[in-house]
Amino acid sequence: MPVSEDKEYAGLMHRIYAQLIDYLFFCAVFFPVTRIVKGTWLMYASDHDWRWDWIVFDPLCLAFLIFIFTYFIVLESFWGITIGKLIIGLRVVKTDGSVPGITAGIIRNLLRLIDGLPALQITAITLILVTTENTRLGDIAAKTRVVKT
Repeated sequence: MPVSEDKEYAGLMHRIYAQLIDYLFFCAVFFPVTRIVKGTWLMYASDHDWRWDWIVFDPLCLAFLIFIFTYFIVLESFWGITIGKLIIGLRVVKTDGSVPGITAGIIRNLLRLIDGLPALQITAITLILVTTENTRLGDIAAKTRVVKT
């Protein structure tokens, strides 16, 4: 079901560019925080081996993951944008053209975990390329679309 006749669905490259900008924003926020709090890089600590349990149980890593998850849910649910989408000129909307809302935002972003499987977001990329409305699994389940503004 098309959002409207005057809206164009965002293609794969626009979505990748927006996500890269969001990730650069995360780096800009968390690099100084980790340097101040830990006195070292986020993914390297001299008192830890390279083990997954450190990443899962380290409070700063958990804060980082919670921040990322909350960032996408809040901004996309209430405004339909993230910083990356705003810069690239994209917006998340419900299929009726309205702002997604919290339920759709949570569904859409929980399914990022599945869209990212098996690696490098192959599931999401494949779905965006083969669906007529350029939707990933999260968009289909939440009844949202990413459109150009």
